[in-house]
Amino acid sequence: MEKTYVTPLSGRYASKEMNEIWSNDSRYSTWRRLWVALAETEKELGIDITDEQIAEMKTHVEDIDYDVVAQRERECRHDVMAHVYEFGTKCPSAKGIIHLGATSCYVTDNAEVILMSKALEIIKEKLLLVIANLKEFAIKNKDVTCLGYTHFQAAQLTTVGKRATLWIQDLLEDLEELEFVQSHLKLLGCKGTTGTQESFMKLFKDEEKVKQIDKKIAEKVGLANVFAVSGQTYTRKQDSRVLNLLAEIAQSAAKFANDLRLLQHEKELEEPFEKGQIGSSAMAYKRNPMRSERINSLSRHILALTQDPMITASTQWLERTLDDSANRRICIPEAFLAAEAILILYANITSGIVVYPNVIKSNIMKELPFMGTEEILMNAVLKGGDRQELHEKIRVHSMAATMEVKEYGRPNDLVDRIAGDEAFGLTKEEILKILNPDHLCGRAPGQVEDFIKEQVNPILNKYKDLYQNINVEVNV
Repeated sequence: MEKTYVTPLSGRYASKEMNEIWSNDSRYSTWRRLWVALAETEKELGIDITDEQIAEMKTHVEDIDYDVVAQRERECRHDVMAHVYEFGTKCPSAKGIIHLGATSCYVTDNAEVILMSKALEIIKEKLLLVIANLKEFAIKNKDVTCLGYTHFQAAQLTTVGKRATLWIQDLLEDLEELEFVQSHLKLLGCKGTTGTQESFMKLFKDEEKVKQIDKKIAEKVGLANVFAVSGQTYTRKQDSRVLNLLAEIAQSAAKFANDLRLLQHEKELEEPFEKGQIGSSAMAYKRNPMRSERINSLSRHILALTQDPMITASTQWLERTLDDSANRRICIPEAFLAAEAILILYANITSGIVVYPNVIKSNIMKELPFMGTEEILMNAVLKGGDRQELHEKIRVHSMAATMEVKEYGRPNDLVDRIAGDEAFGLTKEEILKILNPDHLCGRAPGQVEDFIKEQVNPILNKYKDLYQNINVEVNV
């Protein structure tokens, strides 16, 4: 039995891959790679650092004794210096040049950006997978006519596939924002205690050399962009931008999950339900939309987390304060783990949404006479009826039919009432033909085809190598 708390995001919901990115090994080995990049850069620019020292550092990048680190941190109360010390015990010849000229944020901030960059790629892959799943669902159901709702009241008809394009469109907006965030993600670089690179001016006594440091380090760690200026840290607005992106993905997923929960209540759609799955501990017959509900729950968590970096960014003092550190250790990894968990659920659901056409049709027929009154009116006028007189008759008949449904729980009898009114000159068969649902959903099927062809396929073709071989598994 585990004796200490483990975040459920790690233990239950997110993938091994995402967990590894935010692990201690990943973070602290990234710190060491940054120290190697700094040493290599300083050597290239003329500091007396040997190839042997750099080789020794590279050998021990992933060789971390956490017991030594913990003991040293208890003594010095400084996590970065504890790691510098432990790294030095493994690299005695390089001990004197590790972290040379740098401040703590050189490793903490740059590592955070590197980890966020890797994590964003995982988010992107799973986002694309969901879009691909929904594309197939939309195409398959583009002609399945269903009730469209406003205010969750039956309005006009649409199709199941057309509704799915609304979910896809939200995700395409998120993908566009993700691409922007990825392309604008910036390293801190190596600018020293207040961002002036004063320590490096002392080391090199050559401004032209110092100006090269950021670019060289960025090239070595594989990211192109570096903030042109900074205090000791990069602007915390970058963290806010990243978490806002994750929150936007959560918003889109939550909208889908809410819609599916409503439609599952109507028994029109249903999320996958496995053979041995239990819907309720008390009510054995139930098939609860638990995955959609979990999406909503985790989305709420991300939306709440976005407050952390916004407040942090707005309350930083001058060139640096440390009141961001503990907060960032929590909210950034948690947001990524939650966002990925949401996309795993979203991908799982969309790979197997169950559609019940007969229930959909039955629900349509309960509401269809009201929706088709304008069509009925036009056809009756074409047969010689008076538009104003017939409009009033339809109003009266509609109110009476509504009373039958709401007051007495009886079927909607509007069609029978109109067919029995000689003023309309229409038989029941003619009225039912007019009320063919497939003729009352406008351009919905064509909109699906156009949207998939013009908006979705170009994106999926562009990134087909990213998502096609991804397997997602819901852990619980």
